[in-house]
Amino acid sequence: MKKTVFFGTLTVAGLAAGIAAAGTLDDVKARGKLNCGVTTGLVGFAAPDANGVWNGFDVGVCRAVAAAVLGDSNAVEFVPTTGKTRFTALASGEIDMLARNTTWTFSRDVDLKFDFVGVNYYDGQGFLVPKELGVSSAKDLDGATVCIQTGTTTELNLADFFRSNNISYEPVPIETNAEGQQQYLAGACDAYTTDASGLAATRAAFENPADHVVLPEIISKEPLGPLVRHGDNEWGDVVRWTLNALISAEELGVTSANIGDMSAAAGDNPEINRLLGTEGNLGEMLGLDAGWAMNAIAVGGNYGELFEKNIGENTPIGLARGLNAQWTNGGLLYSPPFR
Repeated sequence: MKKTVFFGTLTVAGLAAGIAAAGTLDDVKARGKLNCGVTTGLVGFAAPDANGVWNGFDVGVCRAVAAAVLGDSNAVEFVPTTGKTRFTALASGEIDMLARNTTWTFSRDVDLKFDFVGVNYYDGQGFLVPKELGVSSAKDLDGATVCIQTGTTTELNLADFFRSNNISYEPVPIETNAEGQQQYLAGACDAYTTDASGLAATRAAFENPADHVVLPEIISKEPLGPLVRHGDNEWGDVVRWTLNALISAEELGVTSANIGDMSAAAGDNPEINRLLGTEGNLGEMLGLDAGWAMNAIAVGGNYGELFEKNIGENTPIGLARGLNAQWTNGGLLYSPPFR
């Protein structure tokens, strides 16, 4: 009997927690603005320009969600967060979603009660060192000082890597990427470690990028993606399927240049029609207008356009698609069907 009462109490508590967490979609609509958590500044991914306007690959996801929900990609309040503050900001409701190079892990999903809605960048941890250090492998860093952001998976992976290779290191704790860059350039640490994409972005900002090298080892899996709070499935669906819309648009050949013509009238491809709202009622299922996905894609283009514009090989960041290529091109990028 006690078990039944206890179970019932837990169930009610769980439902109450779910009800309390629910309603973000309505909140965003009523507020007329999306509060999106981003990094404190990582060029190519999320950083303000000289006029304070935020740009970048992760910023593009925030703007796409705002466009899908509110029809306005500028209706976003960007909230800078560090490795330590990002989860508190999301759990407390200060932000509606988090889009900042955050790794999907078991404990963050299960223990911290967040829902990762997908992966927008498949990454792995690497090491950046001055070329003059003469190091060609991370295994040569025995006894090195290493700049490391606290409260991150990077911190844990670093300890695992050095331990498994029976070498030692001295951590130099930092809070933000800007601080890490400053400390590294000042010689406070021999190496800087974070996600390889972050290292590429950091190196691109240096006065003499060629004086620094990213070592060949990738020591972890870092699937990065947007996340929301547990218990608010309606909102999670909106963010998840907005990301999927960007990914599917690239696969289906829908771009910022042709989306106007494609959305003007239903074409021959039923999935494109459903994606753009000229056929079916997918928008209604989400509690959004029929043109929600069209609005999201029109902002900065499809996934590939966002990638190439912000972090691709023709930018100072210079990242190849690699694992982030479409599944049809040998990558991991894959969206469930729009049907």
